[in-house]
Amino acid sequence: MPSPRLSPPIARLAGLGAFGVAGGILALLAVALWGTRPNRPGNTGGIDPINTTITWIAFTVIALALIAVHVVLARQLLAESRGVRRGI
Repeated sequence: MPSPRLSPPIARLAGLGAFGVAGGILALLAVALWGTRPNRPGNTGGIDPINTTITWIAFTVIALALIAVHVVLARQLLAESRGVRRGI
């Protein structure tokens, strides 16, 4: 039975939007990782390989946590739009 507070079309749209946000976070992660690449050997200054690794790990952990939250929310919203009852 659908929720009396959320209509099925709105729940479906919100669920698809949450999947879209997860894809956007993934694209933002790719841009962040590309932007923090270490300099070529001939260049001076900038970020070195050790700091690059630390930055990549930090960005990846945060992005994966945000993606996981959005995927779980999107699955719940899509189930709500189909009328699946949740055990809440």
